[in-house]
Amino acid sequence: MDTQLLPDNFLTTQLKKVVNWSRRSSLWPMPFATACCGIELMATASSRYDLARFGAEAMRFSPRQSDLLIVAGRVTIKMMPVLQHIYQQMTEPKWVISMGACASTGGVFDAYATIQGIDQFLPVDVYVPGCPPRPETLIEGIMAIQRIIDEDGLPPKGKRRPLRVSVEPSYVPAPQPVPVTIGGRTF
Repeated sequence: MDTQLLPDNFLTTQLKKVVNWSRRSSLWPMPFATACCGIELMATASSRYDLARFGAEAMRFSPRQSDLLIVAGRVTIKMMPVLQHIYQQMTEPKWVISMGACASTGGVFDAYATIQGIDQFLPVDVYVPGCPPRPETLIEGIMAIQRIIDEDGLPPKGKRRPLRVSVEPSYVPAPQPVPVTIGGRTF
C-alpha cells in the first residue's frame, strides 16, 4: 500500500487502497465440496497449510455471509439449481473458484448426469487444476483472487465479468524414501 508519513505522525493513503486491502485480507469462503477435492479443501484450512495467513480461514456455510464460492468436486444436474441459488444469495462483490478437474471440466465423469464444467452455469474467476489439487495450489488460487481484488477494486455495478484465470501448479513431489539397512534389518 502506498502511504506517506507526514509530520506529527499522520499517515495518508487513498480510500480505494484501504478498501481493497481490507477486502483482500478478509475473504470469507463458502465451500461447496462434493468429492475428494473437499478433503484437500479441508486440509488447506489445517495448521500445516494455515489458510489464516491469507485472511480466508473463516469458512462460512451461509451464502449471505460469504463472498468467495469454492466449488470443489463434481456437480450433477440435480445439484446445479441449488448451486446457482447459493451463488445468487451471496453478497456483492463475489468471486468463484472452480477447484479440481471435476468442477472445471467434469473430470473422468463423462456422463449425462455430471456437469461438464460449472462455467456453463456460473461465472468462474479462477480455475485450480488437479485431481485432486494439492492445498498449495488452492492457496495459489486464493492468492490469485487477492491479486484480482488489489488490481480491480470495486467493479462498476453490473459490469463485472469472470476473469477465467488458470493457476499453474507449483508443487514438486519429493523423491521416494530410500530403504535403509541398520543392524541387518531393512527399513
